[in-house]
Amino acid sequence: MLGESVPDRWKKLSKYLSYVLRHGPASIGLVLGDGGWVRVDDLLARAAQTGRRITREDLEMILQRSGKQRFALSGDGTLIRASQGHSVVVDLRLPPVVPPEVLYHGTVARSLPAIRAEGLRPMGRQHVHLSLDRETAVVVGGRRGVPIVLEISAGAMHRDGHVFYRADNGVWLTEHVPPAFIAGQS
Repeated sequence: MLGESVPDRWKKLSKYLSYVLRHGPASIGLVLGDGGWVRVDDLLARAAQTGRRITREDLEMILQRSGKQRFALSGDGTLIRASQGHSVVVDLRLPPVVPPEVLYHGTVARSLPAIRAEGLRPMGRQHVHLSLDRETAVVVGGRRGVPIVLEISAGAMHRDGHVFYRADNGVWLTEHVPPAFIAGQS
């Protein structure tokens, strides 16, 4: 796009890739394969066919510069997937893992009544996303307003039979956090 800086272009492309690989692969004629993977060549070709020219250099820069590590490449660099955050059904083939005793979730005040009543739910995604540290949860909650950080008793949840996964980018995933395991807020 004329007059657009390179970093702005990469930011827009990153958001586009997030949409395609998490929510709308069919919008460009893609089908997520086993583990949520798609061939990089297919992704770039389909994007170009729908008016989004993405070069391999663009893709490499997006992967390198993304602090959130939204995407993962296969070891041989031929496949790509979103690390987590899917609203389309996909089995990322992540093994269950034992979580730390406490994880964190960033939210905003307007969400608290529902959270206190129902716990944390995926809200259109496959999993609830939890952070290893308070600082990350502040950033996540801050995207929607003044952040409130909830402490999640993940160890107790695990001992009670809840399953946890850790995405490629370090985000902790679980299907639901019941209200009894939400220990506090700050």
